[in-house]
Amino acid sequence: MSGKNRNLHGSAPDKSDTALLLIDVINDLEFPEGNQILPFAHRMADCLAELAERARSADIPVIYVNDNFGRWRSDFRAQVEHCLNDGVRGEPIVRKLRPQEDDYFVLKPKHSGFFSTTLDTLLEYLGVRTLVITGMATNICVLFTANDAYMRDFRLVVPSDCVAANKEEDNRYALEEMRTVLKADVRPAGEIRFPLPQSG
Repeated sequence: MSGKNRNLHGSAPDKSDTALLLIDVINDLEFPEGNQILPFAHRMADCLAELAERARSADIPVIYVNDNFGRWRSDFRAQVEHCLNDGVRGEPIVRKLRPQEDDYFVLKPKHSGFFSTTLDTLLEYLGVRTLVITGMATNICVLFTANDAYMRDFRLVVPSDCVAANKEEDNRYALEEMRTVLKADVRPAGEIRFPLPQSG
């Protein structure tokens, strides 16, 4: 399952068949539809915080894949501090899901976590074959990232209670698309046990 990577020449120190991706959860939600997604994000955050803790306890790498919000000088830690200290709408979500010292982060310029990012390289160094994809919005950045992961032959797990969208029907539609088209396992987080069976 998981362990330490002995080859540290430019590579991540961990080795694991599975990784947990948190998509755009470090988010101030200060956009026009932010109020729409907020109640769904609260429910997501409660489930996801527990899942992330179980992943860390099982030595599963936790990777924050976050939008740079169009700011090409973005600093992930600065984004965390902004969300925690500037009285923004998304503060309670970020408080529940704040990164830990050993977590990884990748900044993305567009919807997919794979587009013009280091995610491919990081996952290769980690030896990941199964991605547990969580975050928001289910029908946009989560879906686009899952689609690109599927085309790279990753096994996909998208816990149905660890994603959020602006509308419940958008959330359901995207989950069904990922289940049927991308062959994703969409069982709730409470039914996921680490370590997951290794993919073939």
